[in-house]
Amino acid sequence: MCCTHSFEEVKNEPLSPAVSLDGIKGMKFFDPHVHMTSRTTDDYQAMADAGVVALIEPAFWLGQPRTGIDSFRDYYSSLIGWERFRSSQFGIKHYCTIGLNSREANNEALAEQVMEILPLFVYKEGVVGIGEIGFDDQTAAEEKYYRLQLELAKESGLPVQIHTPHRDKKGGTKRSMDIAIEHGLDPYKVIVDHNNEETVKEVLDRGFWAAFTIYPFTKMGNERMVEIAKQYGSERIMVNSAADWGISDPLAVPKTAALMKIRGISDADIELITYRNTITAFAQSGQIDEADFASVSNTIDQSQKFEGNTILRGGQQPRVDKSSIIIS
Repeated sequence: MCCTHSFEEVKNEPLSPAVSLDGIKGMKFFDPHVHMTSRTTDDYQAMADAGVVALIEPAFWLGQPRTGIDSFRDYYSSLIGWERFRSSQFGIKHYCTIGLNSREANNEALAEQVMEILPLFVYKEGVVGIGEIGFDDQTAAEEKYYRLQLELAKESGLPVQIHTPHRDKKGGTKRSMDIAIEHGLDPYKVIVDHNNEETVKEVLDRGFWAAFTIYPFTKMGNERMVEIAKQYGSERIMVNSAADWGISDPLAVPKTAALMKIRGISDADIELITYRNTITAFAQSGQIDEADFASVSNTIDQSQKFEGNTILRGGQQPRVDKSSIIIS
């Protein structure tokens, strides 16, 4: 026999997988780091249903090495083109950051060509930062192209989205911040991503934005994130899903908000961590207007085309009853 529990009874209990998102209905969320190129239309629909109204897609690696400059050119074009259109078809405003990621910076011959084309993309509409850039294995090549892209951020006036390494995270995070300061960047325009308990204090103390990736089995779980929010508050802190082609969860932001609510964190702090802080940080690009989020959902027409293509295949009609087990 199933039983119900009050909010007070459950807010300090271990979270049951059955706990729903009902407690955060009506809230709006902004995922500042999610690789939607790797996700399906069902993911877009689920995010929209959960209250995600905007997202940022950072340039990322493919999973296997790219072999030529044209693959980068087409990928960057898709971030400012097809993927932005696809997102709009589900009522979500899509922005992106453009950069050469640290993993692919180690192919120096190709990296040199990428650096030549980056200025063709970073000034495009909807590009809200240079990213995600930084360190992976912390090689000399990674540092070279990280520094070059910091200079590009200064020239363009865009914020920087830093990828911190999985190995020696504390040292790599400190090194990333030291180099950004050395290049004269204002910490308030730099979003340091993939933080954890051992990096957050220094990131905040030095005036940077601290982003946390809620990613299954690695990086951060949302129960740990709740404890960080309780300890450090909501100033200059944001959460993201970093959902990609790996095992990941594009609903990580609303799920984290739901857990924060259950654990007694105020609505005001939840809004800052899961929505408002992202706008404040990335609006320094001059590309984000919160009013745009409302207009997207009011103009959905899934029969619209982008370069001759729609998200509807072979005469499909928009799916209306998503809960139905009948697919007709």
